[in-house]
Order: sequence, then structure tokens, then C-alpha cells
Amino acid sequence: MNENKNPNDRKERESSLRILAAADLHGDSDIANYLARKAEKEKVDLVVLCGDVLGWVETQGLIKPFKEKGKRVLIVPGNHESFATIDFVASLYDARNLHGYAVIYNGVGFFGAGGADLGPGTITEEQLMETLEKAHSMLQGVRKKVMITHMHPRGSKSEFSGVAGSESIRKAIKRFKPDLHIHGHIHEAGGIEEIIETTKVVNVSKRGKVIEI
Repeated sequence: MNENKNPNDRKERESSLRILAAADLHGDSDIANYLARKAEKEKVDLVVLCGDVLGWVETQGLIKPFKEKGKRVLIVPGNHESFATIDFVASLYDARNLHGYAVIYNGVGFFGAGGADLGPGTITEEQLMETLEKAHSMLQGVRKKVMITHMHPRGSKSEFSGVAGSESIRKAIKRFKPDLHIHGHIHEAGGIEEIIETTKVVNVSKRGKVIEI
């Protein structure tokens, strides 16, 4: 019996959103299937894929497993896949490409920009900032905000890899004040969490991380 449970606690739980965030699958359909099973087991509301999902060539069996489990999928391109390819695959499997766009689920606004500074998904710092500005402008009246990118912010802990982060992403954190920023790109930094400004920043890996918002 839970007769003494605070009704406000129940309201808070009902308004929360569980996501499974992952990145850098690089065409590994076995990992995609593992993550789809994890999404089902953890009863997540959304799956967020932070780029380099398809790799250089393979596009089969990487988004479909999530849709077969009845999960909504949000995705941004990485640097190992072109923006056009992500558009095509997202359309094919009814996923949402958030590169320059935003969506709202249960009062939580998600906005994003993919790409990095090399490869088929190359994007300049100026283009990255413009894309994030465009995406963020679509959000109004949300209770929380989640920014999704492939690259890590400048000055973040992921730079221990020796790969410099994005100054535009750092500026976007300061300007837009998302509650959560999730990214990938630096494989060996998967799982690292930190606070930048007032934003929780999480580098997710191909193993996936369940986050409640």
C-alpha cells in the first residue's frame, strides 16, 4: 500500500521523461540490437542517437531495431555520415533528424546540430552556431531543454583525448542554458559527466546511457 505517498511525487514522476542516449555505433547492427533491447527493458520514452550511427558504408539494421520496439528515435549526423544520408535514413525509418530542428515531448524540448570538423559530416563553427540558433528558436514554453550534438564542447573533459572541442557548442551552452547536453564523438570519453555553466553535459558511448529528465 502507498497511501502515504506524496501526490506531488507522483505528479513529478508522471511528468518525467526517460531517454536512452547513445553515439558512435559506426554501422554495428549488433550494438543497435543490444540498445533496442535495452530501450525496451528500461521502458524509455525516447531513443537519442548522437551521430556516427551509420559509419562510412553500413546503413541497414541501425534504426529499424528501435522502431520495431515501438520507440521514438531522435538523431543527428556525426562526421562519418553525410547530412543527406541521415535525412534519407531518418525518413525511411520514421525517425526525427534534429540537425537544425527541435521537437517537444512531455514538455521537454530537444534541439540539435550534428557534424564535426572533418569527414562527410564536416561543419564549420559558424555553421554549427547558426544551426543551433535555428533549432533553439523553435522551442517555446518548455519546462526543460536538451541540446544534442555530435561534437563535445570546448574546454570539456572529453578534450583529455587531445581532440579540441567546439567553441560554438560551448557558447550555445552559455547562451541557451539547456538543462542537459548530450554528445558523442570521443569514444574513449564515453560515460564522462560534468557541469558546464549550469548545464549537465554527458558524453554517451555506443553502450548507451539511460537518463531521466
